[in-house]
Amino acid sequence: MNAMPFPRRLLNDYETITLDLHPHWWFLAPAGAATGLSAVLTLTALAQFDGWFETLTIYLMIGALVVSASWLVVKMLQWRTTYFVVTSHRVIYRQGVLARHGVEMPLERVSNVNFKQTIFERLIGAGDLIIESSGSEGQEKFSDIQNPEEVQNIVHAALQSRDSGIGNGAGTQGNNTTSDIVTQLEKLEGLLQRGILSPEEFAQQKNRLLD
Repeated sequence: MNAMPFPRRLLNDYETITLDLHPHWWFLAPAGAATGLSAVLTLTALAQFDGWFETLTIYLMIGALVVSASWLVVKMLQWRTTYFVVTSHRVIYRQGVLARHGVEMPLERVSNVNFKQTIFERLIGAGDLIIESSGSEGQEKFSDIQNPEEVQNIVHAALQSRDSGIGNGAGTQGNNTTSDIVTQLEKLEGLLQRGILSPEEFAQQKNRLLD
């Protein structure tokens, strides 16, 4: 199944895509397993065809196969239309074929990024990503993310890149207010505490802000 890229028309002109993901294949596993099991049971019932009871069983198995195969088709369509995207300005999650819903978080509001994996999920390279925001949405959990630890690092890198750009601009613009500088210092301290910035990088960005 081919992956469809996130539609460019949904981006702002000034945005660039850093990461574009569909869910992990485990997203399809329950529907795929149900379809496979139904197919095996149907073939087994056909091989033992002998009498009215076996005929009834075959009809039931065929019905189960049709239902499970339809479920798999729906999940495949959902997989193709579900995106987790990191741009230069936002984290975007969109899902849905007919009825659609989405979550968008500006990078400047992202305060923390964590991931969670069970032992099995570590083996298959899947997991959950938890993003905390200073906005009204608070905390968002995204499931079936491919390689969530790597995705966490990519989001952190996007945060560092954006905050560094803000810091550079703050050092050259004379019309920034004191409150703006304090806000940027708080962001830099948060990056330092999360280990995204080294002490030397933090000191450099701080000096640019206070210059």
